[in-house]
Amino acid sequence: MRLSRYFLPILKENPREAEIVSHRLMLRAGMIRQQGQGSFSWLPLGKRVLDKVCRIVREEQDRAGALEILMPTIQSAELWRESGRYDDYGKEMLRIKDRQDRDMLYGPTNEEVVTEIFRAYVKSYKDLPLNLYHIQWKFRDEVRPRFGVMRSREFLMKDAYSFDLDFEGARAAYNRMFVSYLRTFTRMGLQAIPMRADTGPIGGDLSHEFIILADTGESQVYCHRDYLALEVPGADTDFSNDAEIGDIVKKWTTPYAATDEMHDEAAWEKVATSDRVSARGIEVGHIFHFGDKYSKPMGAKVTGPDGKDHFASGGSYGIGPTRLVAAIIEASHDDNGIIWPEAVAPFDIGLINMKAGDADCDRVCEELHAAFVAVGKDVLYDDTDQRPGGKFATADLIGLPWQVIVGPRGVAAGEVEIKNRRNGERETLPIADVKKRFGLAG
Repeated sequence: MRLSRYFLPILKENPREAEIVSHRLMLRAGMIRQQGQGSFSWLPLGKRVLDKVCRIVREEQDRAGALEILMPTIQSAELWRESGRYDDYGKEMLRIKDRQDRDMLYGPTNEEVVTEIFRAYVKSYKDLPLNLYHIQWKFRDEVRPRFGVMRSREFLMKDAYSFDLDFEGARAAYNRMFVSYLRTFTRMGLQAIPMRADTGPIGGDLSHEFIILADTGESQVYCHRDYLALEVPGADTDFSNDAEIGDIVKKWTTPYAATDEMHDEAAWEKVATSDRVSARGIEVGHIFHFGDKYSKPMGAKVTGPDGKDHFASGGSYGIGPTRLVAAIIEASHDDNGIIWPEAVAPFDIGLINMKAGDADCDRVCEELHAAFVAVGKDVLYDDTDQRPGGKFATADLIGLPWQVIVGPRGVAAGEVEIKNRRNGERETLPIADVKKRFGLAG
């Protein structure tokens, strides 16, 4: 992609309305545009990151056995009356009427809709386990939306819903999602720690928030230092082996870890002082067992091997991709801008032509650009006539993992410079070696 043809509305000054780093950098880097209170348009650069985040989420949900569907954003109020939540949900729910004066709502979540789908088609334990997920826009009329896409009114959510015959089946489903989440966040370059969360009136221990540590985090969290070195399950993890998955969950829930609201000072005192990590954290995912909270009032039954009907035991599992983009920035930035992990970077390489219009610089850049594209690299080629300082500032701000810098002096010597955005290291290499560095033909 040539920058001269790309829509990248960079802001040189910090927006006054931006309270946190991610909001400021997303606006400055031309990733988003605020359209209303807590509502944003995702511009080309931001949309590329969001799509890469969603792709990783999908791949790991699919790996764990979840099946993707797509449910509507506008839901019938009748389903919510069946579950008993319509009047209880509060003002965060956007309630509307259609032209036939029927009560409708813009979905803040999808437990009722997915339970209706389940009860319509699943009648026997032989069709279980079942986990359905989608990635859909949600709306919650927050009293005070703030921090950009970190806490907005309209947001993208991956929500999955599992259905099983009994609690043991539901626990196995919960464990699969637990391990799937560990893999999901690791693939995005994040170190997420599962922390015990409030289970509400249902009780039990099946509720965890996945927290990343960041100085700009919204809440205080506490965990054992062991979490910083635990090995995340690999791509060969067998999600069909309940015992293996259960062992992984046990390993990841044995050390102490809790958010501020669940913090147990007595248990914390038992952790050696040298092993205590007390820091700020950002929630990037939440998984939760809710049993028959929805299946019972909505009559979602399945016939078990005993010939009797059982209300399905369910769970919900959420990840907010829009919020996650901001969380990645909060955890990975410096004074110059964003530092994207390679898996979610909008482009792999920023190719910078220091003197656009110079025949030799243009020739080398065209040659490298074509070679990068031929092997599937996403490249943003800065072919503009902007001054070098401005080009470097833009490249650092948008945070692409690698910069390949082509200038007249280097070209004359048969060399170009490469820069690693994460550590700032620069290296001058012969053009042929640059091709080899990025896996290209000589």
